[in-house]
Amino acid sequence: MNFLSHRVSKILIHLLFWALFVFISLFVFPEYHWKENPFLQYFFILLVIVYVNDFVLLPIFVRRKMYLLYVLLIGGIAFLATQLYCNYFAQCGCSIMKCLSDYLWQTLVPLVFFSFIWMLFRFLEKQAEVEAIRKEHTEMELQMLKAQINPHVLFNNLNTVYSYALEKPQEAPDLILRLSDNLKHVLYESNAPKVPLEKELEYIDNYIAFQKIRTENLKKVVYSKNIDELNHSIAPLLLITLIENAFKHSGSKSDVEVSIKVENDILTCSCRNKIKISDSESDNPKIGLKNLRKRLSLLYKNKYELNIEENEYFQVRLKLELL
Repeated sequence: MNFLSHRVSKILIHLLFWALFVFISLFVFPEYHWKENPFLQYFFILLVIVYVNDFVLLPIFVRRKMYLLYVLLIGGIAFLATQLYCNYFAQCGCSIMKCLSDYLWQTLVPLVFFSFIWMLFRFLEKQAEVEAIRKEHTEMELQMLKAQINPHVLFNNLNTVYSYALEKPQEAPDLILRLSDNLKHVLYESNAPKVPLEKELEYIDNYIAFQKIRTENLKKVVYSKNIDELNHSIAPLLLITLIENAFKHSGSKSDVEVSIKVENDILTCSCRNKIKISDSESDNPKIGLKNLRKRLSLLYKNKYELNIEENEYFQVRLKLELL
């Protein structure tokens, strides 16, 4: 799309320039007349010079960074073309300096102008290429960060289903159904850049339901939601990092508090847990949050706040501007 728009813009610039250039050459200077003016004959040679420069000389010399040689060559072409126009077409019989002062602009102006246009569009095309590469890199990086999240969450859920299939088989079908919904969300729905907020909250509901069963008699789970409007979208698997982090790094016989609030297009997710004493530096809860912060900076830039408080309790609060 950018390529086509640049191409159309370039064609329009060329057409407008030549129309203006011919008009000035024929009408602005009173000594020129339609029948007597040799400029119209020279004009077609000038087109050849300009487009040989545009399609041959500029690509070769700029690619090889031979800028000085290019300037000297263009100067030589402009000089020779002016002498050709002066002595052959106009046949004015004037000196070399008089020729240059009267007619050099007719050759030099198109060459300089279209050289500038060529470099400008080359710069714009390079910028578009850099932006496309940056976007592709960002998408790949996001996929890698998501891939770090998914297997771990699903592995914990599978362990829970396995335990219940052995100990409480009558409750296993409901867990399998929840797991099926989460798998569908992870494998299919989360591939989109944004997903409906409702789908993401269903995924979180299922995850917390698993955790309540998994940590029964070990942890007290306090989960609250206050949503004023579900008609929003959000980057997939974003909040699960905070919530999983709270469960993973909380001590036994402790509370895990999760709160999700949406008000006036602002989502606030708060997680609070007592830090597990056995957590080592290599298993620090901040590792997952570092990946989360990176995703947020790629996806939401200046539209989020992530605050972390660490003392006896570990508390994380994310505020996010929803789209």
